[in-house]
Amino acid sequence: MDVVVTGIGLASALGNLEASWHGLVEARSGIQLYQPFLDLEPKPLALISPQPAELVPLTQQIVLEALQDAGLGLPLSDCGVVVGSSRGNQAEWEKLSRQPYLEDESILLKSWLKTLPNAAAIAAANLLQTCAPVLSPMAACATGIWAIAQGYELIRSGQCQRVIAGAIEAAITPLTLIGFDRMGALAKTGCYPFDVDREGLVLGEGGAILVLESAAIAKDRGAKTYGQILGFGLTADGHHVSAPEPESKAAIAAVWQCLQRSNLSPQDIDYIHAHGTSTQLNDRNEAHLIQQLFPSGVPVSSTKGATGHTIGASGALGAAFCLMALRHKTLPPCVGLKSPEFDLDFVRTARSTAAGNALCFSFGFGGQNAAIALGLDSA
Repeated sequence: MDVVVTGIGLASALGNLEASWHGLVEARSGIQLYQPFLDLEPKPLALISPQPAELVPLTQQIVLEALQDAGLGLPLSDCGVVVGSSRGNQAEWEKLSRQPYLEDESILLKSWLKTLPNAAAIAAANLLQTCAPVLSPMAACATGIWAIAQGYELIRSGQCQRVIAGAIEAAITPLTLIGFDRMGALAKTGCYPFDVDREGLVLGEGGAILVLESAAIAKDRGAKTYGQILGFGLTADGHHVSAPEPESKAAIAAVWQCLQRSNLSPQDIDYIHAHGTSTQLNDRNEAHLIQQLFPSGVPVSSTKGATGHTIGASGALGAAFCLMALRHKTLPPCVGLKSPEFDLDFVRTARSTAAGNALCFSFGFGGQNAAIALGLDSA
């Protein structure tokens, strides 16, 4: 059963789906120097607005945009929901931890329930008023691709005919900033994926939701399609809590798994949306993986130089940008890249293409590896 994408909702530091896409094609970046918390030093961040976003309102906004784009209205009682997040509603938990002790346990419980990590999935399900399956995956930076893969499987297995799938991240919190800073992972000036002078990642916020439907019901209602999900690969190596496994064995296995499930060979891939975090280890390992699996060369870019690293949502944004690339026959540039360290076919400026198949990669903490293949609608 073919699974097609009939709608996309997206928010990033560049704006909504259309604004983000145009910004990417023009090689603009949404990264600026911000100081959202006065007790922390200013950092380059990719914020949607001057103040950090809140998870639930951001989720509702993106879901509504996706449904509108797909030509669907509310309620959708039979629509599955797979909405993940790596940080979940951590911002609310941090706010709660700073409150004075509440003697009324009922108030404390009510406040605590708002901090649950599956808050985005709950918000989406409530908005749709659905009675279908509701899932909330969490797999570090691989969350977005994992969510889309689960939505794809819900349709392929016959459990649903329609699913909204993706990930949302409102990750700009004091604890997140301090944690990445203590690791030495944060950039000081900006995000420069695969560059010899890359400094580290720049945290961003946002998310993307794809409306997935069986090709049959999409055709029956005359829906437009961006393309189709061809297959996916998911592995975990457990090598280290944060560092990637040096030989990338499990990551390579995830890509091969994705290609085999999609009935594709490396020669069939026209574009790779790389994870490309701008950290030393990730970019080196990912570049070597691409060189090993695609020796004949394939166009590559990372969009994190424009949107920042949206952590668990990054794979969902990447999948959306792949679909836009296929639809508009344009490959987005690797924003921030000036002097490549690696011998790959990096997209330096927007490139016209007749691409038919794209891969999107995500590699997360704890050895979470994900790849998803997207293609033009065969219909």
